[in-house]
Amino acid sequence: MSQRRFRFGYVLASKKVSSFIQDSLINHAQKNGIDLIPIDLNKPLIEQGPFDCIFHKLYGPEWRKQLEQFARQNPTTVIVDPIDSIEKLHNRISMLEVVNELKITAQTETIGIPIQIFIQEKSESESLLQAMNRQGLHFPVLAKPFIANGTADSHQMLLVLKPEGLAGLKAPIVLQEFVNHGGVIFKVYVAGKHVKCVKRRSLPDIPEEKLGTLKENLISFSQISNLTAQDRNDDSMAELVEKAVMPPMGFVTDVANQLRSALKLHLFNFDMIRDNKVGNRYLVIDINYFPGYAKMPNYENMMTAFFLDIAREKQNNEANS
Repeated sequence: MSQRRFRFGYVLASKKVSSFIQDSLINHAQKNGIDLIPIDLNKPLIEQGPFDCIFHKLYGPEWRKQLEQFARQNPTTVIVDPIDSIEKLHNRISMLEVVNELKITAQTETIGIPIQIFIQEKSESESLLQAMNRQGLHFPVLAKPFIANGTADSHQMLLVLKPEGLAGLKAPIVLQEFVNHGGVIFKVYVAGKHVKCVKRRSLPDIPEEKLGTLKENLISFSQISNLTAQDRNDDSMAELVEKAVMPPMGFVTDVANQLRSALKLHLFNFDMIRDNKVGNRYLVIDINYFPGYAKMPNYENMMTAFFLDIAREKQNNEANS
C-alpha cells in the first residue's frame, strides 16, 4: 500500500475505549499507516474529520441521524457497521435465524441452532409448559432476555431445571434448548475476513440421571457451576478445556464468512458448542457485535490487518466515485 496515511474515527463507550484502544493497538496501527482518532460527541460529527473509516458501538436516534448525514456527504467513507445491521443482533430470535440459512459445504460437520421459542407475554390460554411441549423443548432450558443490547439486564440468564421453575420467569423472554456440550464453548472472533477461534470453559453438562436428583427448579448462571462442583474442580475443568478438540478451521471460517455476508457486519463474534450426542453437530448459541477482541493474544495484529483491508476498500471507493 502507498505511503498515504488513513484516518479511522471511532466512537465507543469509555469502558470499551480502555479495553480496546490500547497503546499497543494505536502504535501497531500507526506503524502501518492507520491513525485512530476519537470522535468528539460534544461536536457535530459532520464538522469533524475527514475520516476514511468510522467504526463505532453506539446506538440511539441522534447518533443514527448524525452518522447517516455524514455518510451522505462522505459517500466513500467506510462505516463499520450500519446501525440497522447491528440492531438485528439486539433481538435473540432474529440474531440466530440467519444460521439456518447458511449453506455450509463441510463433508462431516453441520451447523444449526438450538430449539428456541419466544414468549412475548404469558398467555392465559396456553402455559409456558404447553408452549414448550408444542415446540419439542425439554428440560433443562435456558431462559434469556429477548433484548440483547449489552446492558446488565440483557445478561440476566437463568437455567430452568423443572416445570415449577417456569413460574419464576418474566416475559418477554426466550426459552432455548440446553444442549450438553462437554463444558467447552468455542468463541469465534470475526474482523472482516480475519477469523480466530478460541476455546473457553462453559456451563457444565447436566446428565439426565442427575437432573432428577436436583432440588433446585430455577437457578442463575452464576450458580450453575455449583451443580457439578462435587464432580469437577477448577483443575479438572481446565484440563477438560485443554483436551477439547478444536473444530476444523476450514469449517469455522466458512461459517464465519457466510455469517458476515448474511448479517452485513464486519465486527462480531459467535459462540458455538459441539453436541455431545452428535460429535460433528455444532450449534451457534449467541452472536455479539464488536466483542472483546483484546482478550485474544496479539489482537493488535488481527485488528490492524482488518484496518488495512478497510483502507483498501476506501481507496477502491475513491477510484470508483
